[in-house]
Amino acid sequence: MEFAQLYKQTVVRLRQAGIENGHADAAQLFEFCFGLNRSRLVLDGAAKIPGRDLVRFHEILERRLSREPLHYIIGSREFWSLDFIVSPAVLVPRPETEFVIDTVLAVLKKNGFHHGAVLDMCTGSGVIAVVLARELEASQVIAVDSSADALHIAAQNFHRLAREHAIFPVCSDLFTGMRQAAQFELIVANPPYIDEADIAGLEPEVREWEPRAALTGGAEGLEVIRQLADQAYRYLLPGGWLFIEIGSDQGEKVQRLFAEHVADEYEHVAVLPDWSGRQRLLQARRKGKKEWIR
Repeated sequence: MEFAQLYKQTVVRLRQAGIENGHADAAQLFEFCFGLNRSRLVLDGAAKIPGRDLVRFHEILERRLSREPLHYIIGSREFWSLDFIVSPAVLVPRPETEFVIDTVLAVLKKNGFHHGAVLDMCTGSGVIAVVLARELEASQVIAVDSSADALHIAAQNFHRLAREHAIFPVCSDLFTGMRQAAQFELIVANPPYIDEADIAGLEPEVREWEPRAALTGGAEGLEVIRQLADQAYRYLLPGGWLFIEIGSDQGEKVQRLFAEHVADEYEHVAVLPDWSGRQRLLQARRKGKKEWIR
């Protein structure tokens, strides 16, 4: 069989399986299995595929047709122009989180960053920790997750993509494993925020494959966000920033959670829309005199 013929068949089969972006998935599978990008596929389309390579390709294609996420199959996901290792132990990084990081960096650029410690809560694959470690001259970056399996993947990404000893992984259920005296200039969190009742309606790639604990935030998806609202200020330096990625329908509810603390703990509380205009990011700043510690 020729490469061009197999590519056309692959696109058709992917679409028949309910995978809308069949061309993009087929292109990535071809590059992963045969080392052929789109331009090489045009040039070498008439070439015959060795039998052993064809068998391996069909085995991998069957995994995708069963709706196993593409990035779990190839073992990586591009994020912030970096190649991150991913596995079923972690969520596949999404563009929404790139928006979160882009906004965090913009706010810090406008308001100043004093090279204090940074906390990435619910780090997963470690994308936020890695990007912040690369973009900010922080005194240290702490990456927290309750899953040891997730931290194993994150640690591989820290080793490959961040400067040596720039990030320190911590296995903890939110702040339970943190020292009471720990203080951060910046906390960024991408917590589980999907309503448990909505899980059944998600795409099979998410519902059947991605780690449930990293997806669902319980009733209304707010359980972990509520804990962050109640606890995060204790670990922020005065003037330090908190950013939490949220669901597109959670803005008003999240603002009400933080309103309980605005009088004494937080200021500049706001929900920011993403590039598509959907509610995506909660920002809040710790009240108090700004006494920075490097």
